[in-house]
Amino acid sequence: MKTLISIVGTTGIGKTKLAIEIAKHFKAEIISCDSRQFFREMKIGTATPSDEELSQVKHYFIGNLSVQEYYSIGQYELDALKKLEEIFENHNVAVLVGGSMMYEKAVIEGLNDLPEANEEHQQKLQKIWDEEGLEKIQELLKNLDEDYYNIVDKDNPRRLLRAIDVIWQTGKKYSELISEPKSKRNFNVIRIGIEAPREKIYERINLRVDKMMEDGLLDEVKMLRQAQHDKVKELVPLQTVGYTELFKFFDGEWDLDFAISEIKKNSRRFAKRQLTWYRKEENIHWVNFENPLQESLSLLDKFEV
Repeated sequence: MKTLISIVGTTGIGKTKLAIEIAKHFKAEIISCDSRQFFREMKIGTATPSDEELSQVKHYFIGNLSVQEYYSIGQYELDALKKLEEIFENHNVAVLVGGSMMYEKAVIEGLNDLPEANEEHQQKLQKIWDEEGLEKIQELLKNLDEDYYNIVDKDNPRRLLRAIDVIWQTGKKYSELISEPKSKRNFNVIRIGIEAPREKIYERINLRVDKMMEDGLLDEVKMLRQAQHDKVKELVPLQTVGYTELFKFFDGEWDLDFAISEIKKNSRRFAKRQLTWYRKEENIHWVNFENPLQESLSLLDKFEV
């Protein structure tokens, strides 16, 4: 059996570095499951691996799309499995890395067989959103399925609308539907999570946002805004922490210091959602953020990888 090593953890915890070191150790290749690093125009704000990092190990699904392209999680599942099949022709091990929880789940377990979107429901929800705002949609989902509400990206309207539509169609909680067992993969999966005290996670997030600003995040957002004009906010990839806040700065709604503080706050909130998600998972082997490589290699040695 071939082995897929999946590296998980909160934003800013050091997943990229660990994935590269493990891949180098096993002479493996890396598949990204970070749904925002797919987009080539968003390098800084998504902490895409640097050119130097990318040169060390072959990566897939990094900067392979434009923000204007539609790309669903279902398409990603098919593409990622096809790429894994190709990798496993010449390698016994592959590495998966990224903080997009559902995208990791799509690769290691597969997506559930959920109904197609109901047009009538979509129109009804769109009307609620237009007339009463995103907060009303969030409230609606919370009342229908609080478990999913606690882990979903609440600023991603497409995720919220999709979940509510499915709940209305099936009469079941979305969280229950996506947790139902699926057919097994034809490769082994070993999940390694990097853990740290919450205060350390938050400290690293704050420092990472400062580094993004130093690296030119403001210019990246400005260029995207100029290129896309008024349509920029409608593009799903750009409804992302780091971009939505700086759009408000450019629109004159917020000053820069406040926008940066909101990026940090919303990044910490996302990390909290990630922690909530990963705590419910039973098959993650946790390693300490201070010594993740040696602990991971020791663990993998026990699995005889």
